[in-house]
Amino acid sequence: MNTLYPQHLSTLMQRYENAMAHFKLEAIVIASGHKTYYFQDDHSHPFHAYSGAQQWLPFDAGADVFLIIQPGQKPTLVWPIRDDFWHAPNPVPEGEWQDYWHITPARRDDKWWQNLPKQSAWLGPKSDLEKLDIAACDGLNAYVDFAKAVKTPFEIQALQQASQSAVHGHLAAKQAFLAGQSELDIHLAFLSASQQTSTQEPYPGIVGLNEHAAVLHYEHKAIHAVPDSRTLLIDAGASCHGYASDITRTYTRHQDDFSALITGLDTLEQSLCQQATTGVAFRDVHQSCLVGVAQLLNDHQICSLSIEEQLEKRIPQVFFPHGLGHLLGLQVHDVGGHQVDSSGQLSLPDDHAPFLRLTRTLEEDMVITIEPGLYFIPMLIEKMQAEVPHHGCDLKRIQHFIPYGGIRIEDNVQIKSQSSVNLTRDTFQAAGST
Repeated sequence: MNTLYPQHLSTLMQRYENAMAHFKLEAIVIASGHKTYYFQDDHSHPFHAYSGAQQWLPFDAGADVFLIIQPGQKPTLVWPIRDDFWHAPNPVPEGEWQDYWHITPARRDDKWWQNLPKQSAWLGPKSDLEKLDIAACDGLNAYVDFAKAVKTPFEIQALQQASQSAVHGHLAAKQAFLAGQSELDIHLAFLSASQQTSTQEPYPGIVGLNEHAAVLHYEHKAIHAVPDSRTLLIDAGASCHGYASDITRTYTRHQDDFSALITGLDTLEQSLCQQATTGVAFRDVHQSCLVGVAQLLNDHQICSLSIEEQLEKRIPQVFFPHGLGHLLGLQVHDVGGHQVDSSGQLSLPDDHAPFLRLTRTLEEDMVITIEPGLYFIPMLIEKMQAEVPHHGCDLKRIQHFIPYGGIRIEDNVQIKSQSSVNLTRDTFQAAGST
């Protein structure tokens, strides 16, 4: 068996034993969650396990799984037995991982919780709390969430594998775009090459052609091909053992002013990835991005104001309105991005970057996204015209770029002290691309 998993399990046991000592607990019960259903329907939503449960398991956790963590003992996995002829069997996954667990098969009516220690606490969806008579513990979520930001080697490996799967999909999507296919067909090419269904994606993939590339979370997939598709923005990932990749690329067909903007933003993105190292405040990296966007607006004759004037008038935020990145892990926007410490104290973003999801100082083996963008969003441009009389922007040139939509380039980066590891670029380069 991969030795990284036992090491990972040992790290989690140490973290949780520290938590139990801190909160004076004898056990922590973690629930993966239950299936939920559409209103007045027997059709269920796609299931995603609670990340606190998924973190312990080297396979995708299903519904109705419970973990019992106690100091000095093997963790216990309560595995649901389903007497069900409607669905596929639900056997416990085989493998050497079982050597590190007590496995307790349980039917729905089995009262496996009756022998839990009195001082037990609950993590996960709360639907079973009353039935099990286990209390939630104030502060426990924040305590374990804070530690999730720093990844173990097992988690890094899973994130690398998630990147590899997604990169195969991105390369296929690029070829589908160049072949003139529709948003739907481009997305299907991504899914096929990354070997996943749409419900297995860690987040709904974004596939935007032309003006749709200016919609930050564009949620549709047009079924008809666009005769003059100029731009493809694809923001899509894959997962491995629940760990997500989150990758964005922007492509255009021609060598023109817009392709020059893509090249400029790509250069900026790589410099920001290099800046993101241990001990650096992520707010500072975001600020560097705003400076870089202002420089691009100058260099490409979009705004004539100096960088200082642009920053004062918040011109870069018109074209780059979101945060630079976030923690990445079992959740695409991983938990704890605003936490200062394990007590749950928060450091919220300021009004210069209200959507910044990460305000922490970077630590060794955090994994984050770096995703600068440059968009031509009519709503924001009109707002700038109304509120900033002396904006210095060439509106005619902006109108030229609006049909292209926008640009986002996003890599997944493992933080290191000297030179961080770009999980995304390394994988693209191994495939002969960027």
